[in-house]
Amino acid sequence: MKTDTQLELENPELYHIAREGGTERAFSGKYVDEKKDGMYHCAVCGAPLFSSDTKFDSGTGWPSFTDPAVKDAVTLHDDTKFGIRRTEVRCATCGAHLGHVFPDGPMKGDKVCDRYCINSTSLELK
Repeated sequence: MKTDTQLELENPELYHIAREGGTERAFSGKYVDEKKDGMYHCAVCGAPLFSSDTKFDSGTGWPSFTDPAVKDAVTLHDDTKFGIRRTEVRCATCGAHLGHVFPDGPMKGDKVCDRYCINSTSLELK
C-alpha cells in the first residue's frame, strides 16, 4: 500500500477523497454509468468492496450499490459535517473514505435496500 505522501503526489484527487473526506462532482465519475461485470476494489489498497451484481442506477450521479461484497469490507461512521447527520462509508482495510450510505435504495421484495453512494475515484473495477 502506498504512503499518504505517495498517494497525494501521484493522485491528488484520490488523496482528497480518500484521506480528506472529499467528494467528486455528481455525474463526473468514471463508474456512474458503468455496466461491466466485475468487482469494485478500493483504489487505495486494492481490497474488494462491491460486486457489480449489487450496482444500480440511483440517479444521484454517483455509483450506487445495495450491499458491500462482504459485510466486513467496509466500516460505517457518523458524519456530522455540513450540519447534517450522515453515515460515512470507509474501506475496512485502509480506512479510505468511499462515500456515504442512505436508507433509500431500491425495493427488494417488501424491503427497502440501502444505497451505498460511492465516489468513482475511490474505486477500481476489475
